[in-house]
Amino acid sequence: MNEVIKSLRERRSIRKFKPDMVPREKIEAIMETGLYAASGRGQQKPIVIAVTDKALRDKLSKTNCEIGGWESGFDPFYGAPVVLIVLAPKDWPTYIYDGSLLMGQLMQAAHAEGFGSCWIHRAKEEFEMEIGREILKKLGIEGDYEGIGHCVIGYPVEIPEAAPRKEGRVYWLTGEE
Repeated sequence: MNEVIKSLRERRSIRKFKPDMVPREKIEAIMETGLYAASGRGQQKPIVIAVTDKALRDKLSKTNCEIGGWESGFDPFYGAPVVLIVLAPKDWPTYIYDGSLLMGQLMQAAHAEGFGSCWIHRAKEEFEMEIGREILKKLGIEGDYEGIGHCVIGYPVEIPEAAPRKEGRVYWLTGEE
């Protein structure tokens, strides 16, 4: 089987990470690969913010937990030490699609580098709140961005087996009917 296809089929969402930090050069490689994701008219509008500061990571986790309605103390980032936040400008017609493709590519790149990842939602809500506005201001990012998602990355504690693929999800129009 082609190695790319094999990798695409083997990637899993990880929901339990070791606390060990991912080396910066690996994070940079993952982000750089993510930036090669397809984008509407090739405009490359989405951006990525890497969070490796534990205090900020924990603050984001707490906010995400509150938005999600979980009990205090639950970590929606599952212990992952790295949070890559994808945002895209709201005024671009394909911003959600472009940001989603970037998220997928980040997860695949993390897998290819030997790390686990998981897409965590509620970035939209976080960046409508003060915490998100403060992050953008601190980084000097101007414009009206929407949070697309958090790609949490780290060393997996375990890699789950793939669930069987559901039947009846592929249809053909061949002109032979």
